[in-house]
Amino acid sequence: MKRRKFNKIVTSLSSGIILSNGYSCSNINNVDKYGISLAQWSLHKMIKIDKTLNPIDFAQKSKELGFDAIEYVSTLYRPILEKLSIKEMTKELINKSKEYDVKNLLIMVDDEGNLSSSNLSEIKEAIEKHKRWIEMASKLECHSVRVNLEGEDQLDKWKDNSIKGLSMLSEFASNYNINIIVENHGGNSSIGKELAEVIKNVNLDNCGTLPDFGNFCIKRKNGSLYDGPCDIEYDKYEGMKDLMPYAKAVSAKSYDFDQFGNETTIDFKKMIDIVKEFNYNGYLGIEYEGNNHSESDGIELTKKLIQKYNS
Repeated sequence: MKRRKFNKIVTSLSSGIILSNGYSCSNINNVDKYGISLAQWSLHKMIKIDKTLNPIDFAQKSKELGFDAIEYVSTLYRPILEKLSIKEMTKELINKSKEYDVKNLLIMVDDEGNLSSSNLSEIKEAIEKHKRWIEMASKLECHSVRVNLEGEDQLDKWKDNSIKGLSMLSEFASNYNINIIVENHGGNSSIGKELAEVIKNVNLDNCGTLPDFGNFCIKRKNGSLYDGPCDIEYDKYEGMKDLMPYAKAVSAKSYDFDQFGNETTIDFKKMIDIVKEFNYNGYLGIEYEGNNHSESDGIELTKKLIQKYNS
């Protein structure tokens, strides 16, 4: 498959040059300094469990927490989509992001079908389900939609199917100037070298990765993709090195902190040094998933840790 030239270089007096990962050159004074964004999953307990935060107000809450760039999660909008059309919801999110001067970076899309299925009709069905989120991302002026690669356990088949599904979806997304990016998110996708090979073989400029500091569990003891004790884990630092050459976004995952503010399960300095090694020029998206701190406190602790090494 020939490489499609997707990311256009756009010049603007106000924003500088927009890179493929959606970051503006006018904001980059040093390649070792990154913008810090907030992933909506960091607030999922407020939204889903406590119900103290309306997901429509994500931009407002993020601004209150000191962020000017955000990353949406599709599943947190299910209750909203029972009342509003996606067009109406998108308009409200646009208005909120403009009102609070917050930049929309990407949408993390979950539970919209199996892009890696061995059944071609399932892949096509998944692509259809993803289309509305790609269109929404375009209207929000995001740079990417994050997808999952699920539907096949056998590694070789998974790789072949993933290349097929990602190629088809990326071709569609190119019409909207949207990147399709894959996170290491359980199962085969958490085998860094294999996911990197998939992206390499798709060979499209608008298809890349979203390396996550913590999601390298290949198999959990309870069989779940996302929750439960990990049985087999890919080395997270090697995984980051595998995926960073194709990164269009990075997720700074955190779980818990010691009395000195250090993450107890992830060496943040080592992770950020790896990010720097690959001359990444985008945002580091905070995704706090811990239980020992409130979401607001966990977000702040993660932010301080990034700032400590982000220089």
